[in-house]
Amino acid sequence: MTVTQIQAPFRHDHVGSFLRPKALKEARSKFQNKEITYHELKLVEDEEIIRLIQKQKEIGVLAISDGEFRRSWWHFDFLGSLEGMEYYEKEHGLNFHNLETRKEGVRVIGKIDFGQHPFLDHFKFIRDNAGNSVVKFTIPSPNMLHARADKNVDIYADEQDLIEDTIKAYQKAIQAFYDAGCRYLQLDDTSWASLFSEEKRAELVAEGKDPQQFMNTLQYVINETVKHKPADMTITMHICRGNYKSTFFSSGGYDYAAEVIFGGLNVDGLFLEFDDDRSGSFEPLKYVHRKDLKIVLGLVTSKFGELEDKEVIKARIQEAAKYVSLDQLCLSPQCGFSSTEDGNILEEENQWQKLTLIKEIAEEVWG
Repeated sequence: MTVTQIQAPFRHDHVGSFLRPKALKEARSKFQNKEITYHELKLVEDEEIIRLIQKQKEIGVLAISDGEFRRSWWHFDFLGSLEGMEYYEKEHGLNFHNLETRKEGVRVIGKIDFGQHPFLDHFKFIRDNAGNSVVKFTIPSPNMLHARADKNVDIYADEQDLIEDTIKAYQKAIQAFYDAGCRYLQLDDTSWASLFSEEKRAELVAEGKDPQQFMNTLQYVINETVKHKPADMTITMHICRGNYKSTFFSSGGYDYAAEVIFGGLNVDGLFLEFDDDRSGSFEPLKYVHRKDLKIVLGLVTSKFGELEDKEVIKARIQEAAKYVSLDQLCLSPQCGFSSTEDGNILEEENQWQKLTLIKEIAEEVWG
């Protein structure tokens, strides 16, 4: 049994993405404007990721991430590089709260599979530069392909065939990351947010989808995806209500999907938003029945720079412990600090202050 299997997710953890430093933003802008080559951009990415690794170690982060520095989006870059998929410009972006995202997306252009994916090299770089630290790597959940990709009925007349090919591709991906040395993989998933409010469930119905069946499909995809994962590999899931320039996609508690999420997903840990009233109460955690399931409470917001009150956070942890054993709980920000390269509305120093606060609270609560 490896150290990772025993400990991850950690008492103080994080979701994965970090604010892009100025040098990286400038290099990416120059690359997009064809002022520098991809090789020149990659050199800047390499340098900034190495700096990020050192900064994480300096403040005591236990799971070292590359900050998603090589990505524009937390999900589209990975999905668009699967075989049978492509990244493209759309007429409209996604509608967030009082905001429309950039007009980009992914679509199905062939049979879905996992081949020579660039993210394998992304993982190997951080693996080779993180020393003895545990490396945490994040990819979008397979559910995101169905939630965000434009389908093609000429290729997949039956959506179940698309689902099955996606599952097989992700099973290959998990094994490929494992073979490359990954022992801590996180699946990021916003598709569950369509179940958290009556408004969003009504939108599903308007699209011709039954919310209950939709939820059952989400569960099926995840459980089949992780079905054959190696025993010493930790796979967690982050469930989010959207994160784009400090705004959000949806609201609502976990109640409607609680039995499935907390009692029916075969992942090793769940990273959950609980930073404000939009996430509802802790009561749905009563459906956690597995003693080996870690619940990572996202009680510290990544959307804004103001630091939370330490005692308030500690009190909320104790409140959550009424439903789940304190020994199964961990602490993290509610989301990444930069789900897209645009980043949230806070400064780099704010993200380090928040991770330091989380570490201090975790040490005081769990020792």
